[in-house]
Amino acid sequence: MGLNFRKSISLGKGLKLNLSKSGPSVSFGKSGFRQSVNLKGQARTTVGIPGTGIYYTKNTNVKNVVSSLTGKAQDAKNKKAAGKAAAEPKATKGTKAAAAGAAAGTKAAAKPAVNEELIAASKAKVEEFAAGIEALKSVHKQSDGYIDWEAIANGAVGQFKELQPFAQSVLAGDIDAYFNVISEVGPFDDLLEYGSGFEVGTDDPQIMQIEFQVKSGDIVPTQYPDMKANGELVMKDFTKSAYYELVQDYVSSTMLRVARDTFALLPVKTVLVHAVDKILNLATGNDEEVTIASVKIKRDALATLNFERIDPSDCLESFESNIKFKKTTGYAPVDRVLA
Repeated sequence: MGLNFRKSISLGKGLKLNLSKSGPSVSFGKSGFRQSVNLKGQARTTVGIPGTGIYYTKNTNVKNVVSSLTGKAQDAKNKKAAGKAAAEPKATKGTKAAAAGAAAGTKAAAKPAVNEELIAASKAKVEEFAAGIEALKSVHKQSDGYIDWEAIANGAVGQFKELQPFAQSVLAGDIDAYFNVISEVGPFDDLLEYGSGFEVGTDDPQIMQIEFQVKSGDIVPTQYPDMKANGELVMKDFTKSAYYELVQDYVSSTMLRVARDTFALLPVKTVLVHAVDKILNLATGNDEEVTIASVKIKRDALATLNFERIDPSDCLESFESNIKFKKTTGYAPVDRVLA
């Protein structure tokens, strides 16, 4: 996979400068997840350079929600209860009999209590999970604010002081300046919340190529919570088609978002986004990292889209793209679209 990098130089903050025959590039990313839970799925905060209008949306971390709904939390609860029981003095036969008699006397009069607290807590977790799923499918709906490099170069900096030193070089098509800006702004930092990684490279100032490392096995849940009438939560498996469609929604939505953020940050005319993921090779029985989707997007064409109403997977097919997807088997390997 990758953009055929030969050498990497650490730039700090998780960034690396990669050198190859096709030109330099910057790669960045990190493993694992950081919790960023919001019941509405859209807790917005400004990051990057203050005053630039660049913002990111922090969404519910679906993986953490799933973990909290599985047996891990219940196992901890059971262990705590077992420890408490062991610490309490054992009841004698007499006290056991008395307790049994008292229970028998009140059983007929007592009605099963409805645990409203449990029901409310379970309902909140189900809603939180649903918000997280919606966030995975709606990554494309938010994007960075556009940077006007002409205005910055002409002195209208305001709070754009950090970007002013790069303005003339960016407008001149200096690729090194592009990577310096990427390092300064971190255009995909919010997407790292999901655990994905990105590699950015080019040897043409009008074109930027981004490799999107999907990591669907870590990000897209295979189960969902269902609440019983008494408030108890149970985990159920997504059907294969439902799971693969969710992966498709996440991949397509993120590829569009990557293109939007790249056009917002740099004055390139074309963005190529290549999604890579690990899928099962039936011939070898091993998981292999391959390109599962590749798309070439032109700036002018992207500007015509209504991102609130589009279907991301349908939208990608309107561009020059290589994608093979079936609801029953998911993605298949494809060749990358050429620049």
